[in-house]
Order: sequence, then structure tokens, then C-alpha cells
Amino acid sequence: MKKVLLSALLLLVVTAFFAFRPEANTPEPAEEVKWYTWEEAIALTEENPKKLFIDMYTDWCGWCKRMDATTFRDPEVVKLLNTEFYPVKFDAEQKEDVVYKDHTFKFIDSGRRGVHELAYSLLDGNLGYPSYVYLDEAQRRITISPGYKPADKMTVELEFISGNHYKNSSFEEYMKGSK
Repeated sequence: MKKVLLSALLLLVVTAFFAFRPEANTPEPAEEVKWYTWEEAIALTEENPKKLFIDMYTDWCGWCKRMDATTFRDPEVVKLLNTEFYPVKFDAEQKEDVVYKDHTFKFIDSGRRGVHELAYSLLDGNLGYPSYVYLDEAQRRITISPGYKPADKMTVELEFISGNHYKNSSFEEYMKGSK
């Protein structure tokens, strides 16, 4: 009888150890945004047209890092970016050339840090970071959206663009109607 009780107690201890260790209770990591390079997103949208979301960032930008650590980890933001857009991370100060529509965009070494011509072009020269550029399925710019955004505000913005509401109303009108 003692052997049965000891065996049962040992089984209970082992089961409790495996069931209650911290790793067992840690939720699975949330799905992440599938970021594409500019070239990958352009190729994909030509095969299967979808809007593009371009995150214009720099390595030194603290708010850009905060977006990566918070907003771009939010499950609803991740879901919208991955399903409705081809999300692109674009370093506005990258040195590599980008060929797009028979034009080679280059890095311009000017000012304190320089800027990539494609970033300058897509942002109309307004070089604040982070900034987000939305392009439609034909790669025409829909809008530029500057600044850090918490997940709830980014979700509304993504829904406004992905739902084509921008075609019929301003963002301000859309916000009034959704309250």
C-alpha cells in the first residue's frame, strides 16, 4: 500500500511540476507583422493587388522603436496589416539603391544624416519619423500619416484605408460617424 501511495504522490509531484512551470503558463507569442522589403511588396502587389502600408523609420528614432514594441505587436493591428496590406518597413536613411518604375532612387548624403530619395518622394519632403504612407493597389499614394500612434488609433486608421472609406469621406468625417 505504501508503494502505491508513494507512486501516486510521485506522479502528482511530477505532473504538478510540468503543469505549473512558468513556460507552460506563458501564452504563445502573438502573431507578428509580416514585413516585406519594398521590392517584395511591389512584386506581390503586381501578382495579387493589395494596398501597401509603408512604415518610414530611421534607426535613431525613439518613437519608431516604440511603435515596433507596442502598436505593431497589437493583435488587431497585426491582423489588419497582414490581411489587408503588404506592410513594408523602409529605412528612410538606407544607402542601398531602389529601382522602381524605371527610376533608380538613391541615398542623398545631405544634412545631418542624409535621406533616401524614395522616402523623400513618398513623404513629399516632410521627413518626420515615424511616418506611414498608404498606397492603393495601383501603387498610387492614398495618404501620408505622420507620428506615433497607439494601437487603438492605428486600428481605426487601418480600417479607414482598408475599407476604402477615404474614397467617400475625410478621416475626420469617418471618425465622427464611427462614434
